[in-house]
Amino acid sequence: MRIVFDTNVLFSAFVAHGACAGLYEECLLRARVVVSQPILDELRVKLVDKAGLSPGEAEEVVQAVTSDAEVVAPRPLPAPACRDPDDDMVLATALAANANAIVTGDQDLLVLGRFKGIPILTPRDCLALLRKG
Repeated sequence: MRIVFDTNVLFSAFVAHGACAGLYEECLLRARVVVSQPILDELRVKLVDKAGLSPGEAEEVVQAVTSDAEVVAPRPLPAPACRDPDDDMVLATALAANANAIVTGDQDLLVLGRFKGIPILTPRDCLALLRKG
């Protein structure tokens, strides 16, 4: 199973160490985590701006994700698909990855439910799916 992690889930996994951290660890064991350079770039910025990490600390987190995950190169979508255009890169990443799921806490993505047949799941729903099987 190939799962695209949105920036907010990665951020929570490395900063809050709660449910998203558990999901990340579970995915490393049972699935393939997939990200793209735009997701990694956004993560780096949020780790510095919102979590107060130094640029060096943020880079260490990004390198950890890069070594754990598959990094794909998304192509821009032919037309906007999300009410927040910044989230289209997550959808494009999922297409480039031939993903089985997108995991996010972002309501602008969750409201879609699916994109091109790819389910868009909350971290809790994704964890339940992985544990089923």
